[in-house]
Amino acid sequence: MATGRTHRPATRSRGIPEATVARLPLYLRALTALSERSVPTVSSEELAAAAGVNSAKLRKDFSYLGSYGTRGVGYDVEYLVYQISRELGLTQDWPVVIVGIGNLGAALANYGGFASRGFRVAALIDADPAMAGKPVAGIPVQHTDDLEKIIQDNGVSIGVIATPAGAAQQVCDRLVAAGVTSILNFAPTVLSVPDGVDVRKVDLSIELQILAFHEQRKAGEEAAGDATPVPAAATRAKSTDQGPDGDVPAVMPA
Repeated sequence: MATGRTHRPATRSRGIPEATVARLPLYLRALTALSERSVPTVSSEELAAAAGVNSAKLRKDFSYLGSYGTRGVGYDVEYLVYQISRELGLTQDWPVVIVGIGNLGAALANYGGFASRGFRVAALIDADPAMAGKPVAGIPVQHTDDLEKIIQDNGVSIGVIATPAGAAQQVCDRLVAAGVTSILNFAPTVLSVPDGVDVRKVDLSIELQILAFHEQRKAGEEAAGDATPVPAAATRAKSTDQGPDGDVPAVMPA
């Protein structure tokens, strides 16, 4: 089976927009669920709803793949699974290293979805000498001193960084120098990489902050909706009919 070092996805050379590439995994996830239920075909409307996009955007995205569906029938589910998997480079084996085996790194190592989606965790790496040799998800942790050799021996081109922020850039530099050209960064920091290296950042705290913003806005809208406006006529009557003590006119007739 080919490895990630010998082949790169063809999406860029074929001119598929990055926004479309970002939606392909959503379509693949929805299609895989349909395939597991033995659904043979799906309409653009049904698939778009399952993926969380509108059907016009889905049809446009699939046109970049050369898939247009059949009027009155829809799209062949199995063929689309294969087509999108091929476009994403998932019909081959992609060895991955995870650097930083704390709570998050260990959770990633134990994630069962990698293998089913074309990714093989080739090595777990950590700077703590006490972690060396300790099995996590059935894989013995190796020390960062051996990082370059591990990458070369396994033909790794994708690295996952799950270290503390202060160590992330140094780890990134070593990964890149060893030949890694794609990095998934879970560390809460922005990485600097040379041209030709792709970085995808996953920051859970940022996602929570965005959700907090929406929750605050919804709470504000609910509070505004609950407030009962005072009619202008009533306001005027109150200001002219009551005196300083609130129960006698401010100006008595002569």
